[in-house]
Amino acid sequence: MSEATPTVVAIDGPAGSGKSSVSKEVARRLGYGYLDTGAAYRALAWFALDRELDTSDATAVVDALGAFDYTISLDPDDFWVRVGETSVTEAIREPRVTDVVSGVARIPLVRQAATALFRHLIETSGRSGVVVEGRDITTVVAPDAPVRILLTAAEEVRAARRSAETTAQDAAAVAASLQRRDASDATVSEFMTAADGVIVVDSTHLDFDGTVDAVLAVVRERNDQ
Repeated sequence: MSEATPTVVAIDGPAGSGKSSVSKEVARRLGYGYLDTGAAYRALAWFALDRELDTSDATAVVDALGAFDYTISLDPDDFWVRVGETSVTEAIREPRVTDVVSGVARIPLVRQAATALFRHLIETSGRSGVVVEGRDITTVVAPDAPVRILLTAAEEVRAARRSAETTAQDAAAVAASLQRRDASDATVSEFMTAADGVIVVDSTHLDFDGTVDAVLAVVRERNDQ
């Protein structure tokens, strides 16, 4: 396969399943690029908040797309996100962004623009492959990817993992937030059930290294077929 057509490893999964950290390490091991698609929705939500827009106003958010200058690194060893000249790598993870990002991501025109952006980033990555993670990657963004994985874990495990990542909220608040986010995002994308041809990797009883190994095993199996 030529460099102009990168191999895509598509990884879907609910919040707290470990998609980002696992996908980034898988990309390192494979020598691939890494694309966090959720960062685009978060960056747009941050942009709307920064401009003091009502994120529940779909028209206002769609109008903001015209001025939304978004760039993201596909290097798993040097990951960053920028809006214009502003680094928002950390800011897009703030609770205020998390609280509104699902609403932003539910807007059909936003999802269409984002899907086109993701495909462009993959095609112009200049890499032999890209690990792409998010919500509807295996079904919408890259439905023809040779490797498609649903990475999941039990709800209580996902909540515990996410709680350990943040000091801004207690465990109960994190669990409630995950439930709301999953329910909200499920209205526009299917990420809790594997589509035909998608392999499930359940990390409930796996540590980080074990999950990475499990994903790499799927990649090797699919590449050998």
